Amino acid sequence: VGTLPGGCDAVGRCICRPEFAGPRCEQCSPGHHSYPHCYACSCDSRGAVDNNCSPAGQCRCHANFAGHTCNQCALGFYGYPSCTPCQCSREGSLHSTCDQETGQCSCRPKVTGLRCDSCVPGAYGFPH
Repeated sequence: VGTLPGGCDAVGRCICRPEFAGPRCEQCSPGHHSYPHCYACSCDSRGAVDNNCSPAGQCRCHANFAGHTCNQCALGFYGYPSCTPCQCSREGSLHSTCDQETGQCSCRPKVTGLRCDSCVPGAYGFPH
């Protein structure tokens, strides 16, 4: 599947298509996955360490990125492509993760704000 028409060079080595590699073109070349089809990895240039991926196509992501091609923020980060850490108030938030697009934290009852760091109108005493 992976050899070019003609198959071999003058000394009998297989001549592989660009997306294939190995002595008999029996594996995917770097930057490709899913032999025998050998699709391009297409790793995100901002979120991935490089353009190489696992045999199943998973790119290696930087710490604050996630997804098959590293094209989204990891949990605890928001605002792709900058992927800024969530800054949810420990006292006012239900958990430390936030909306991956907006950065809005999930607030406890009677608490508001992007980071859940203030009282709703009519309430007082934050953080207690």
